[in-house]
Amino acid sequence: MDMEQEDMQFLGIFGVYREAYKIILSWRRILSQITLAFVIPLAFIYLVHMDVSDLLFSRIIHNEIVLDETRDGTPKYNKLSDVVTSEWITFWLFKAAYFTFLLIFSLLSTSAVVYTIACIYTGREVTFKKVMSVVPKVWKRLMVTFICTFIAFFVYNIVAFLITIAIAITLLEFLASDKYFIPTFIAVGILYLVGFVYMTIVWQLASVVTVLEDSYGVRAMLKSKALLKGKMLVATVIFFKLNISLAIIQIAFRKLVVHGWRLGMASRLGYGIISLLLLFMLLLFGLVIQTVIYFVCKSYHHENIDKSTLSDHLEVYLGEYVPLKAKDVQLEQFDV
Repeated sequence: MDMEQEDMQFLGIFGVYREAYKIILSWRRILSQITLAFVIPLAFIYLVHMDVSDLLFSRIIHNEIVLDETRDGTPKYNKLSDVVTSEWITFWLFKAAYFTFLLIFSLLSTSAVVYTIACIYTGREVTFKKVMSVVPKVWKRLMVTFICTFIAFFVYNIVAFLITIAIAITLLEFLASDKYFIPTFIAVGILYLVGFVYMTIVWQLASVVTVLEDSYGVRAMLKSKALLKGKMLVATVIFFKLNISLAIIQIAFRKLVVHGWRLGMASRLGYGIISLLLLFMLLLFGLVIQTVIYFVCKSYHHENIDKSTLSDHLEVYLGEYVPLKAKDVQLEQFDV
C-alpha cells in the first residue's frame, strides 16, 4: 500500500477499487494462499448450499403433495408422513450446519485478509504461517462482534415487525380503508431496507475495527459508526455494487446449475466451476475493500495511524496476538 495515509481520504469509489486491485495484484502469493485456505471453501459452501437446499426442498414439496392426495389413516399415509417429517428434520439440520460453517469460514476469511492487509500497510513481512497463527485468536474477537451484531439485527427486526403491525392496525381502525395499505407498506419497506443496509455496512467495518483496534463487540460497532460519517455514500455505493454482483452470480448459478438439468451434466459442472471462480474472487475483493475503506475513513477523520506502533501490535509475541489499542490508533490528528 504505497499511498500515504493523509492522501487516502480523497479516494472515491473507483479509487478504493483501484487500491484494492493493486494490493491483490502486488501480494497475490499470500492472498492466494489465504484464498485457498478460507475464501474458496466459503464460496464452495455458499454454492453447494443452494444446490442441496433446492434438492431437499423439492423432495419435501413433492412428498407433501402426494401426502395431501393420500387418504388419512392408511399405511401409505403414515409412511409418507414419517418420510416428510424426516426430510424436514434433515433440511433444518443441513441449514444449521450450513450457517455454522458459513459463519466460521466468513470470520476466518475476514481475520486473515484484514490482518494481512494491515501487515502490508505497515511494511512488515507477512507469511502464511504467521497468518495462520494469528487467525484463531482474532477469530474469537470477531465472534463477539458478530454476536453483538446478531442481537442488534434481531432487535431491529422485532421492532420493525411491531411497528408494521401497529401501522396495519391503525390503518384498519381509524381509516377503515385499504387504499393506503400499499403506499404505506412500500414506505415502511424502504425505511426498513435503509436501516438494514446501514447496519450491515456498520457491521462490516466493525469487523475490521475488531481486528485492528482494541475494540470489539458494541464498542467496535460504535467506532465503525463514527468512522463512516462523511464516507457513508462511498461505502453504500460499494456495498450495493458488490451485492448486485453477488446476486448476479447467485441467479446465474441457480438458473444454469441448480435448475439447468436440460444443459447436461458436463455443462452444469462447467458453469458451476465458473460460478465458484467468480464468487471467490468477488469475496476476496470485497474483504480487501473493507480494509481499504477503514484506512480511508481513518484518513478522512484525520486519525493518524503510526505504522511502527501498528506493526508492533500486529506482531505475534510468544504465540499471543496483541490487539492494537485505540490510543495507538488515534495517536494524533494530522493537518491537511
